[in-house]
Amino acid sequence: MDASLYRQHVQYVLQQLEQIWDSCGIDKLVLHSGCHHYYFGDDQYAPFRTNPNFAYLVPISGPGHCLVIRPGEQPKLIWYSPDDYWYEPTKLVESYWQNEFEMICVSKADDVPKHVGEVGKAAFVGEDVAFAETCGFAAAQVNPDSVVTGLHWIRSYKSDYEIYCIEQANDIAAKAHYAARQVFENHGSELDIHHAYVQAAGGIDAELPYESIVALNQKGSFLHYVNKRRNVSGDVLLLDSGATYAGYASDITRTWAASSVDEGFRAMLRDFNALELALCDAVKPDVSFVDLHVQAHQLIGELLANYQILNVSGHEAFDRGLTRVFFPHGLGHFLGIQVHDVAGRQENISGGAKAPPAEYPFLRTTRILEPTMVVTIEPGVYFIDSLLRPERSGANARAFNWERIDAWRGYGGMRIEDDVLVTDGGHRNLTRPYHPE
Repeated sequence: MDASLYRQHVQYVLQQLEQIWDSCGIDKLVLHSGCHHYYFGDDQYAPFRTNPNFAYLVPISGPGHCLVIRPGEQPKLIWYSPDDYWYEPTKLVESYWQNEFEMICVSKADDVPKHVGEVGKAAFVGEDVAFAETCGFAAAQVNPDSVVTGLHWIRSYKSDYEIYCIEQANDIAAKAHYAARQVFENHGSELDIHHAYVQAAGGIDAELPYESIVALNQKGSFLHYVNKRRNVSGDVLLLDSGATYAGYASDITRTWAASSVDEGFRAMLRDFNALELALCDAVKPDVSFVDLHVQAHQLIGELLANYQILNVSGHEAFDRGLTRVFFPHGLGHFLGIQVHDVAGRQENISGGAKAPPAEYPFLRTTRILEPTMVVTIEPGVYFIDSLLRPERSGANARAFNWERIDAWRGYGGMRIEDDVLVTDGGHRNLTRPYHPE
């Protein structure tokens, strides 16, 4: 990692925070890294996830740390490393990021609030409300909407450091996708494919940005299928899985079909890949993401008509809302520290929300695209029994080619997803250089 790139990121964020100080009436911002969550009725805790607003500035993981930011001052990082013999404490190893902070290391939890200092006009952002109370924060100072929405708005524009991290996460995930594909082609099970993916990504399950979707055949029709079947191979694989780098995520989906699959379905998958790339090419400044989503439905309508899945034209399929039976989710979302990154529907730095059109309720992003935003583009076509079933006897029944649908429904469906940066002159696909197929 280039330390200067990270330094520029920190300075960029501190500069952006100037929009918050006066408008929110605060003179100090305390970002807490988070706390452990225990399973109900148990003394074991769930895998830890760092507060993303803390991770925005500090690329470390672990509970109990605090970042204290004041205008015009070097941020102060209170590093909590308990002297513990049950669990190995996190070691503070010299790294590229440390010079950007005043470092204070403490081994006792009671010492952290002392270093937070006065909280008269401060704001606390984090999940550990009990800790905030210990520091003296009043309820109104904990996660105030004006501060949180301001942070989320700032995070929707990526620095060069953040873009670099997302690119590295794409590189890692692409290598893992290829390893997983090899296992699929050798008739591996969903669990085998998942194990190959995690091993190639160089980590453990808890380090993935989200639970991987490894769906063979009809299981691909479940949009968030997360089971990992053993001793079951398949002819079609839908693999949706990413990786992390310095806390930043990638989010990649590919669908592959074996040579044993109907040639018509395989041809449609090739055309669907071209469709996804066309949508990526449409990403540019001043384009509404809602309009991109509508364009995806129009293109999918043409695809469904061309492959005789529908008995009507693509134009009519779109006008009658038939494409929504096959493509029920949103085209994509913001990407960054969080896979479904924040502020996708936010109106401005002060908050507000722009709801998606009523016919597309699951669209996570309604913003006008601007340079340095990173979005995913992930159209899909699926044979979903719960959505198709009502249509078999409904008013639109004759518009569907049930013979073709029943012949292909066992394949589940297809989804392809890339991570795309909006640039001044258009876009840059952050996935295809590493995962061109």
